[in-house]
Amino acid sequence: MTGPEPGAASPGPDRTPSPAGPESGPPGPPRPTGPADPSTTDPADVPLRVTTLELFFDLVFAFTLTQLAALLEHHFTPSGALEVLLVFGVLWWMYGGYSWLTNARAPVRTPERLLLLVGMAGFLVCGLAIPHGFGPGDTGDRVALGLGYLLVVGVHSALFYRVNRNIVRVTPFNVTSALLVIGAGFTPVPAAYLLWAAAVAAQWLSPLIAHPGGRFDIQPAHYAERTGALVIVALGESVAAVGIGAAPAGVTFQVALAAVLGLAVSAALWWTYFGDGDDERAERAMAATDRSQRASLALATYYAHIPILLGVVTLAAGAFLTIGNPAQPHPDQAVAIAGGAALFLAGTAWFRRALRIGPIALRLAGAIFAVATAALGAVVSAEAQLAALLAGIVAMLAAEHRASARARAAAAG
Repeated sequence: MTGPEPGAASPGPDRTPSPAGPESGPPGPPRPTGPADPSTTDPADVPLRVTTLELFFDLVFAFTLTQLAALLEHHFTPSGALEVLLVFGVLWWMYGGYSWLTNARAPVRTPERLLLLVGMAGFLVCGLAIPHGFGPGDTGDRVALGLGYLLVVGVHSALFYRVNRNIVRVTPFNVTSALLVIGAGFTPVPAAYLLWAAAVAAQWLSPLIAHPGGRFDIQPAHYAERTGALVIVALGESVAAVGIGAAPAGVTFQVALAAVLGLAVSAALWWTYFGDGDDERAERAMAATDRSQRASLALATYYAHIPILLGVVTLAAGAFLTIGNPAQPHPDQAVAIAGGAALFLAGTAWFRRALRIGPIALRLAGAIFAVATAALGAVVSAEAQLAALLAGIVAMLAAEHRASARARAAAAG
């Protein structure tokens, strides 16, 4: 997204120095990036690694995921699930927008850092308003959600324009989406759902009209690290849900067992994303892609993370409602736990498919098995379901490891 990338980049705050420093010779010639506008990008601003301010930003965004899980906990109904999907749709789109922004230029200047903090405040307001974003009666929270989102969009557009003026092709869609969310605040349910759906469609369909290919450059190492960091933060939120759900019941053997199993399932999901090196292979695959095609590839991986993050939200909601009441069936919550794990596994399969970094058959089989564990949670107990789910994911990972070992042996032979 930043245009030419030099052969060497000066290290800035919170960044790892480039291996090709001044001692390795003068920078090579700039490489073209097509129509991308490199207008005001300084070579020293090309991001090498994720900055601590970006991690701070991710923690604020993770608060919105926590609020979505809380919304699902209190409204575990089809309408509640629809609300989670709609709110997540617009918030995840703009989180991606900020990720592309800091991928284009690291936030090392004071004005940019301050504006990024303002954007974080917009996400915070959205998160605070989520529990009543569709509620009847007073429209205050619903309008606050829309106004917070408009602030998020405005700051993003202003910052991105300083880096790449091609953002003007995208800004109208983002502003339209924010205005539709504000309008939904004044509209009673169920008509408000239509405005929310239009807000999601305005953004998610925008690449068909304003295709990003060649207009935005992507730094592979930064992009892969930023995406992975958010997955870690989101999984941390699921662990927090386990702890919060267990706390009121006190630490009995059954509660401790259920909590440890919940932690183990989250750890197993972490392993499916990071333990086998998918994040590293994703970085290499993107680096090997022609620069003019990286934006399209980044969009594909961005879409693949939708089920991953929604899976974490759904799993957290189910764990929160069951961990504190173990040793008994939980039909609805069992569906949430099974569905959350299945979404996560299916998302990792999509991620692999988008980047062609690994087989997906076992991941899809694992997702199907995860759905089947809902029967245990509905009929037996949460512990039985979590234990079966953990065993299934571990078996899937072991089978993948054996298949990879055989493939390497065959290639070497």
